[in-house]
Amino acid sequence: MNQLNIVQPGPLTLVQDLGRPGLAHLGVGASGAMDRAAFALANRLVGNAPDAAGLEILFGPVTIRAEASVWVAVTGAWGNVSVEGREVPPHTATLIGQGEPLVLGAADHGIRYYVAVRGGIDVPLVLGSRSSDLLARLGPSPLVAGEVLKVGTAVQGPVALVDVVPVDAPSNSPVTLEVRPGPRRDWFTPESWRELLEREWIVSPRSDRTGIRLEGPALERSEQRELPSEGMVPGAIQVSPDGAPTILAVDHPVTGGYPVIAVITDEWLDSLAQVRPGQGIRFRLATGRG
Repeated sequence: MNQLNIVQPGPLTLVQDLGRPGLAHLGVGASGAMDRAAFALANRLVGNAPDAAGLEILFGPVTIRAEASVWVAVTGAWGNVSVEGREVPPHTATLIGQGEPLVLGAADHGIRYYVAVRGGIDVPLVLGSRSSDLLARLGPSPLVAGEVLKVGTAVQGPVALVDVVPVDAPSNSPVTLEVRPGPRRDWFTPESWRELLEREWIVSPRSDRTGIRLEGPALERSEQRELPSEGMVPGAIQVSPDGAPTILAVDHPVTGGYPVIAVITDEWLDSLAQVRPGQGIRFRLATGRG
């Protein structure tokens, strides 16, 4: 059985898969890979089943060594990726030889790499998933230097030897995300709603898989009474008592007591995985809803 040795884990390297959807009634969030499109592409490139577990790597640098030859694919963030000094192109299946180090340098574009290995990562299932949920503390802990991971058998098809899915590097420029009005939009002044849609917000360094905190003017509430705790979804934009908006991410709590002014539409959620601290975010109202 092949194994991966984590030589250098970087700031945060996690095992992730498609998560644990459907368990919110038990107080368990979905979690899973934050950039779902990049994660799915990595698995397709090495011929894995869609639910095969892989690695989500925050920023880098990271070094991984395989005990035997294995196919890998790196997607998501772009940076200097190499095997024994040979450049590894993004979004391409690459064979690494026995003992050769796969080195992911600090990301130049985006912030989260995804690494799929043919067969997937074989760690124990917890509530049907191999994902690390940092908020609920479910699944594997963040990987540490010297840790060894078994390569699984979650193979579904052949390795994609030709890159037929060209994908651009994540943008470091301001990104625009579509939103719909949240359930508590009426708790905010009209000026706050205009401010949300018309200004550029800055991603705070205090952002993580739980939420993307935004820096900018305080959003003023028109309703000051306390809000009973209610269900939350990824992409909900909560506003804390100080007026600061936070976009809930994949490890978000399933309930919350701060009002939600808007919700990012599902097709734009993957973009949140690659925004960097200091990067700008703008919101626009999704077509057809006011």
